Amino acid sequence: MVISERLKNMPPHFFSKLVKNVEAAMAEGRDIINLGRGNPDQPTPKHIIKALQEAVEDPLTHGYAAFRGTTELKEAVGVFYKREYNVDINPETEVAILFGTKTGLVELPLALMNAGELLLLPDPGYPDYLSGVSLADIKYDLMPLLAENNFLPDYTALSSEQKEQAKLMYLNYPSNPTSATASIPFFEETVEFAKASNISVMHDFAYGAIGFEGKKPVSFLQAEGAKDVGIEMYTFSKTYNMAGWRIGFAVGNHEIIEAINTLQDHLFINPFPAVQRAAAVALTSSQDSVENLVSLYENRRNVLISECKRIGWDVEAPEASFFAWLPVPKEYSSESFAELLLSKANVAVAPGNGFGSYGEGYIRVGLLEDEDRLKEAVARIEKLNLF
Repeated sequence: MVISERLKNMPPHFFSKLVKNVEAAMAEGRDIINLGRGNPDQPTPKHIIKALQEAVEDPLTHGYAAFRGTTELKEAVGVFYKREYNVDINPETEVAILFGTKTGLVELPLALMNAGELLLLPDPGYPDYLSGVSLADIKYDLMPLLAENNFLPDYTALSSEQKEQAKLMYLNYPSNPTSATASIPFFEETVEFAKASNISVMHDFAYGAIGFEGKKPVSFLQAEGAKDVGIEMYTFSKTYNMAGWRIGFAVGNHEIIEAINTLQDHLFINPFPAVQRAAAVALTSSQDSVENLVSLYENRRNVLISECKRIGWDVEAPEASFFAWLPVPKEYSSESFAELLLSKANVAVAPGNGFGSYGEGYIRVGLLEDEDRLKEAVARIEKLNLF
């Protein structure tokens, strides 16, 4: 059996390697504090689970899902965006239901781009963006995200050729991995740039609910004219701890939404109707569980940052997301420092270079262990006498 050239050309999966390294260490009987993962550690809120249980009991949910998502869920998305961001959404033309946003991120180039066309990606950025590049047989260029520019892309640094050739651009704020946030003025600048260059925009809003010190992350669609040029993708995984449920949505420009829906008509129709019903409940019911979750992450953030500073590690507190983006000691690379922490301190982190060349010099640490384990992780690192 011979596999396709398309599969042969797929990039190595960064997180797969990370998981294997941690599993190998744990197989040796070592107590590994895993700060390298991005899988939420809290359970799905009980009212959402109850909604799913009740939906599964309803025979009407047992058949094939409706093409292009249930009206109930699409209308809930509209209610959610109006309530949270004061953005008006047409449920029928401006919403596409996704099997999780990873699916949407990977399939979008297939829906919008022809072979050989150019996609602009952030560096550092979510590694799975590259999967869509390989599947669609397109080209990509990277937009450096630098600390001196608050980890925002500098559109003036793009060449005239890049501006002319690019068909699509990905953004992600709050950012994985840098935890940086964007403002409405930045998104307005993005809209202006996209219109001038005839580039479509996809904003990955996976961590949209998680902002600290009372600062709520803003939606790309809050910028004037955003729906003229692009869409936003939102996942239930981070806001509602529904990572295993594989449910999300894209919202925004009606032509892009139609392209996504047309592609999905041919691929997999839509998620299990009972999951869609529970997702609608998540969006429209009390958001107390979200507020509690953000408070939990903020407390963990405060513990991690204070402990790092206590041992002399010069770090900055993240403003959003459940990640911290921490500088490595000058004598180490991201990879060698991550290897040192795993081998000598039994602490797993994600090396920054796994998110792109401009991630070199950093590690990504998840706020996905309880406060005592975070303290223990820093105490183990302290014993290495690096700071």
